[in-house]
Amino acid sequence: MRFEDKTIVITGGGAGIGRRYAHRFASEGANVVIADLDVAAGERVVGELATLGRAALSCETDVTDHVAVVSMVERGVELFGGIDVLVNNAGIHLQHAQLAFTVEALPEWRTLLDVNLLGPLVCAAACRPHMAARGGGSIINHSSMAAYMGGGAYGVSKLALNALTVNLAAEFGPDHIRVNGIAPGFADSEAALEFMSERSGMEDWLLNGQVIKRLGRMDDLADMALFLCSAEASFVTGQTILVDGGTVKKPF
Repeated sequence: MRFEDKTIVITGGGAGIGRRYAHRFASEGANVVIADLDVAAGERVVGELATLGRAALSCETDVTDHVAVVSMVERGVELFGGIDVLVNNAGIHLQHAQLAFTVEALPEWRTLLDVNLLGPLVCAAACRPHMAARGGGSIINHSSMAAYMGGGAYGVSKLALNALTVNLAAEFGPDHIRVNGIAPGFADSEAALEFMSERSGMEDWLLNGQVIKRLGRMDDLADMALFLCSAEASFVTGQTILVDGGTVKKPF
């Protein structure tokens, strides 16, 4: 119960990896704030956690909307007394992030960067004073192995997010707020599995590129998030940790 009486904000927490994070943090005692555009999905997760005896709150939240983010954070503080951890999980990814490198695609690029880069900044800035009031906290930015592999527009947004992680760690350090990132490979989320199934041979291609010959699991990511947000990682900040089965480090 490393997070007993702690409050965790998870953006994009209504499904997939965010939902798994919600369950895993709740299983270790946390109160959970689900910030998601999909209100129904967020409410489903709240109901799931309630059956486990854990308190949770669902807030309709567009992470690019500063007013909406501040409102979500304030509702969490009002209900649970403060904020201790922020997981910036919401993002545009997979087929939605395959953008052309053209002038015509600039509006989509701006949307991608608004969500994947500026959204985490907006959420971090909104949570900072409440974490500082509790004596500190932890922020996780959800990156990707694509940041290291020339992963198109998506990779660009995640590489920029890695730089944001380094700079937020330095900026927020005096408030005893640690900021780290997790860079997953493919994990077994519903969206990723569907994306993979539509592309013949993709699973074999992925496994061939990994050192560890199995698909990633959402629990692999949750294990890392729990560690990075716990007292066990109290001397770790400004890092983005690859959880990719060795894909990026695999020798040619």
